[in-house]
Amino acid sequence: QETKRQAWTESQTNEDSDTEENCLSLQESCTTDLHHHPQLDIDTEAVRTLFSDSAVSFRKYASIDGVDVDLNINSNILDEDVARAWRINPSEPIIVRLHFSLSQYLNGPAPSVEVFQPSNTDHFSLGKQLQNILTVFISREWKHLTNENIIVRQKRRHSRFRPSGTIKKFRARLSIWLPLSKYTVISPAMKLNCFTNPMNSYTIKNPTGELFTYTPNGKLLFSSQAIRHCKTTPTLQHGFLVQIMRYAEQRIPTLNEYCVVCDERHVFQNGPMLKPAVCTRELCVFSFYTLGVMSGATEEVATGAEVIDLLVAMCRAALLSSRKSLIFEPFPSVVDPYNPKTLAFSPKRKRYDRLQKALDSVLLIRKMAQGPYSEIKKQMDKIDPLAYPLLQWILASNRSHIVKLPLNRQLKFMHTPHQFLLISSTPSKEACFQTAKKLYGSTFAFHGSHIENWHSILRNGLINASYTKLQLHGAAYGKGIYLSPISSISFGYSEMGKGEHKMPTKDELIKKHNRINKIKQDLPGQPRFLESRNLNCIALCEVITSKDLQKHGNIWVCPVPDHVCTRFLFVYENGQVGNVHINTQEAVIHREILQVIASKLY
Repeated sequence: QETKRQAWTESQTNEDSDTEENCLSLQESCTTDLHHHPQLDIDTEAVRTLFSDSAVSFRKYASIDGVDVDLNINSNILDEDVARAWRINPSEPIIVRLHFSLSQYLNGPAPSVEVFQPSNTDHFSLGKQLQNILTVFISREWKHLTNENIIVRQKRRHSRFRPSGTIKKFRARLSIWLPLSKYTVISPAMKLNCFTNPMNSYTIKNPTGELFTYTPNGKLLFSSQAIRHCKTTPTLQHGFLVQIMRYAEQRIPTLNEYCVVCDERHVFQNGPMLKPAVCTRELCVFSFYTLGVMSGATEEVATGAEVIDLLVAMCRAALLSSRKSLIFEPFPSVVDPYNPKTLAFSPKRKRYDRLQKALDSVLLIRKMAQGPYSEIKKQMDKIDPLAYPLLQWILASNRSHIVKLPLNRQLKFMHTPHQFLLISSTPSKEACFQTAKKLYGSTFAFHGSHIENWHSILRNGLINASYTKLQLHGAAYGKGIYLSPISSISFGYSEMGKGEHKMPTKDELIKKHNRINKIKQDLPGQPRFLESRNLNCIALCEVITSKDLQKHGNIWVCPVPDHVCTRFLFVYENGQVGNVHINTQEAVIHREILQVIASKLY
């Protein structure tokens, strides 16, 4: 093995010498080619060497002394569920297009930036956020960039490879092989055969000692603290294009951690959530509508009227609650359509009565969901000019991924047609969850909470409310997220069976069924979704079965929030009561849950 390692080192040293000679020869030929700067060839070749031949392409416009360089970033750096929630086509690369001067390259004006997916131009709103991030990054770095500066850096890099037999050289060599420049320090457990055996996953450390794992398919599993370092500036030792590629790869998995406008970290009660969002700074709220990220409501109404209806209903329940000062969080930040320099609704000036009036107008979406989408805004504006902006906020502030499950993929034992996929975990949390799952295993359990709490849950996540002002029920078994494998217990926490909710008799169910059928016949064009304003919600969660999970009979307490991930949400209308005898630990129930999750057809 030592002989192989020495041969590999010598071959790479010779390769570096050849590369250095090529670099110098290209530099000397610069004066003879006024239309194509040779440093561009060096940088594009570095991208192909470190990533793949298809990772970069360019088109020359000699007549205007311009060149478009396309950097193709693999979408598989994101999990499929995350990519779907962010409306990214996982089968297509994310393209970063940079426009340079053909003859001057880095000595010319700063390049313009475009970010897109060829077949996803209408839905790729995150491209605007990434474009803004890369534009700021390039403008900051450009003042330090020249073609000569890059050549000097590359010479220094090659000189480091000449001494043999040192760990410094091996670590420097490793930085060429790894996709991201900041992960250049190997852990003691890492073996050399990670290069010779492509099926092995390997673990590396960044300079602060945090662990990251690369899998055979090239995906990076983040630690919970990875997001702190995604703004680290990658080295220029392999050229400017590689630096841009690596910075984009660092930022993409953590776009949800930062405001889509100011690119500052979010500060939420329970940490970051899945979907990107604007922060609460008023300047960012104003700019948010100009930036246009997730600001269009008509498409959402067209494609997910049932989900929108649910979000509006949850918002209304929180607003009508006697605890609204605590649980109606976040409070809307809505720009006044008649005076774009002011906020009609602001967390600093909470106008609950005016908000209630606008929300009542938004409820008309149930009747307009099947109408012409271009008319939705006009009709809502006639009723209340703040209704449509409020609807935009309700959609944009939802930071969980919710999708209505088709009938053939619903869990039949839940006895409700209103079933949704519910994913709220960040990529880093989901990666940590999957790592813990491999170590300790997982199972499924219910979490019930009153409908008025779900407006906050979808935006802040499941939190440990024990012994806080948000606690609604007792915390008899200590602090943590309360779960149960038994449906009846979670139904109780959701307030099912209390107030106007009661168990209907058989005759009442028949009458209700006949009445609903008659309504459908009389109004065939009207969609039936949540007819009642009295709703109950329970979530089905996946929980890690480690020693931290405390089981007190059928009451489970998980003190580690990262060990609980929501998977499904079930909604019951007034008069509906779910099956109170469901036990997720029964083999047949557990198997059906796994089948729906594995199907990926939702």
